Amino acid sequence: MNITEPAEAFPYKPPTSDILKKYPHVFELKEPLPPRFFKVMFDKLIAILLLLVAAPILLLLKFAFLIEGLLIPENSGPMFFYYNGVSAGKTIPKYKIRLIKTKYIEPEGAKRHDWIAYSAEWTPDSRTHVGQFVKKFYLDELPQFWSVLKGDMSIVGPRPLSVLHYERDRAQGNVTRFLLRGGLLGLGHINKGTSEMGNPVYEYEYVDQYLRRSSFGLLCLDLWIIWKGILVIAKGGGH
Repeated sequence: MNITEPAEAFPYKPPTSDILKKYPHVFELKEPLPPRFFKVMFDKLIAILLLLVAAPILLLLKFAFLIEGLLIPENSGPMFFYYNGVSAGKTIPKYKIRLIKTKYIEPEGAKRHDWIAYSAEWTPDSRTHVGQFVKKFYLDELPQFWSVLKGDMSIVGPRPLSVLHYERDRAQGNVTRFLLRGGLLGLGHINKGTSEMGNPVYEYEYVDQYLRRSSFGLLCLDLWIIWKGILVIAKGGGH
């Protein structure tokens, strides 16, 4: 299967000269930043709570997947999958709900858990009916609360990229995803669907705040980002 990477899948831009001048201390860091107490405690408590809340939603989605698979056999298949992503410079499984028909998944790449094998999800025609609904309200991200509970990710942080895109982002000079655990939401991610999506300045500002704020002050910033993220999700659209 010949797969062409969608241009929209990598909107991330290299650091500008203004970023290099404003945040030189960030580029001097050589190791991932240590976890902060209140942030970690909040992450684990919210992950447990939301996994409990999400359980009946996931059960209903599983039932919908099964019904659609029976009615439209080409749309059948597993509900969950993962591809390898990078969080704080470490390769992790990035869990998601399948959006697309299995015929659009490249089998050899899927065995290696490469992102590119699932890249057809950017083509709406490839999605199942349940997948269309799941994408509209970002429900495909629900399994990542398990990653938060495990400590692979955080609620707030730069979105963890696939290995392919992480290496590309590092090659163009960005360091934020090496320094911080990947998050479900980030200062940059709350601009999803706007021309600001992919502007790296937001992620550098978050690293700077991570360094400057107290543990409790960082939690307050995370709560504000979560609120902004809830507003994005409420609009729907699944950008």
